[in-house]
Amino acid sequence: MNTNTSALTRRDFLKTAATATAALALAGPALAQNARQPGLKLGLDNFAVRALKLKAPALIDYAASLRTDSLFISDLGPFEKTDDAYLGDLRKMAADKGLQIHLGSWSICPTSVRFRKDWGTAEEHLALGIRMAKALGSPVFRVVLGAGEDRGTPGGIEARIADTVKVLKSQRAKAVDAGVKIAVENHAGDLHSTELVRLIEEAGKDYVGANIDSGNACWTLEDPLQNLEHLGPYVATSSLRDSAVWEYEDGAKVQWTAMGEGHMDLKKYFARFAELCPAVPVHVETISGFSRPFPYLKADFWKSYAGLPVADFARFLALAKKGKPFTTVKNPEGKDKTETEQLGQKAEIERSIKYCRETLGLGLKG
Repeated sequence: MNTNTSALTRRDFLKTAATATAALALAGPALAQNARQPGLKLGLDNFAVRALKLKAPALIDYAASLRTDSLFISDLGPFEKTDDAYLGDLRKMAADKGLQIHLGSWSICPTSVRFRKDWGTAEEHLALGIRMAKALGSPVFRVVLGAGEDRGTPGGIEARIADTVKVLKSQRAKAVDAGVKIAVENHAGDLHSTELVRLIEEAGKDYVGANIDSGNACWTLEDPLQNLEHLGPYVATSSLRDSAVWEYEDGAKVQWTAMGEGHMDLKKYFARFAELCPAVPVHVETISGFSRPFPYLKADFWKSYAGLPVADFARFLALAKKGKPFTTVKNPEGKDKTETEQLGQKAEIERSIKYCRETLGLGLKG
C-alpha cells in the first residue's frame, strides 16, 4: 500500500469520527469561494439512458436534441460495426451536430470479477478500443479495473492493480501512436482515488489518465470533492452525478441522484473542476433507484477497506453527518418495469442537463 497514507482500522474509527467536524472547518475557507461560470463542456454518458438500448446514431441524435457539447458512449454495445468506415461515418455525423464523441468500455483486468471475454483477451479488448477511439475522433478510451468485490479477491486490490498495469503497458505503443489516452475509472468501489493515482503513475501518465466518477467516490468512502482533488491533475474524461449520503445505525448509506437533488455542493465542485481540468467535458451519468449501505461500524467491513487514508475517511464522515435520508422511488404497482425505467431515466438525465446548464452555467451552447 501507499506508505504515505495511514491504514484505517476499526480501532481508529472513534478517533477518526472525532476529526470529522474539524475536517469541515479546515475545508471551509477553500470551499467558501463564490461559484463562477466555469465555461465547461457539457455532455451525456449513454449509461444514463441504458434502458432505452439506443444504438450509436440514435444516441447522437438524442444528445443533439439536448444541445450537449459531448457524447460519452461508455460501452461498445451501441456500435453495430467496429470497422473504420462505419466509425468514421459516426464521427462525421456527430461533428455535423456539434458533438465530440468520447468512447469507453469495461474491465481490462483479466483477474477481475467483472472481466468478460466478449471482446477477446484483455489485451485484445484494449487494442480494439484504442483503434475505435482513433476512428471516432475520441481523445480517450475509458476502461475499468472491476468493482468493489475485487478488493476481497486473492491478493486483494493490490494484485488487481498489478494485473491491470501489465495489460495497460502491453498496449502503450498503440495508444501513443493513436494519440488516445486510456482513461481508467474509479468504478463501483474498486479503487480509492489514491490507489487510482498510483495505478496511473505505475502504468505511465503519458498515455494513461483517469475517468473521474463522483458517485463512485462515495463507494470508497470519499467526499467527491476530495476525490476530485486527488484525481484532478490526471482526469481525461468524466462520468458525474450527484449523491445523497447519510448516517444510519451501522455506518452510512449512499444513494445516487439527479444533479441538484443530492447532498453535494455542485457549485463548489464544478468551480474546482474548472480549475483542475478545464478542458474535460462534464458527462452526466445519472443512476438512481437504490441506496447502498456501508456498515463501517462493523468489524468485518474493514477486511476489504483496510488501508484507506484516515483523513479522506474523515471528510466522508463529515459529509454523512450533514446528510438526511433519501427516499427511493419504487416502480408503481401494475406498471411495466421496463417502460418505467425508460421514462425515469430520460426524465432524470433531462432535468440534470437542465440543472447543469441553467443553475451551474455549464455547457458551451447556452
